[in-house]
Amino acid sequence: MTDNIVSLSDLIESRLRKEQELEYYQEALTRLVKKVSILQKEIDITNLIIDMIEGEKVMTIEEKISKMIEVESND
Repeated sequence: MTDNIVSLSDLIESRLRKEQELEYYQEALTRLVKKVSILQKEIDITNLIIDMIEGEKVMTIEEKISKMIEVESND
């Protein structure tokens, strides 16, 4: 009979440890999901900025000066 009580006690302790471990991993998973979400948003914003920059026409210094001269001569 004592063996049954000890075994039951061991099972209860084991269950408690497993529940605590599960809670720890669930909290860790929640933190990681939030971090993944934040990182994905940052990547999306960075990609948007890169796309915007690549879509713009970059003027050379000569083109900029030429454009300024045209504006001045039209005034």
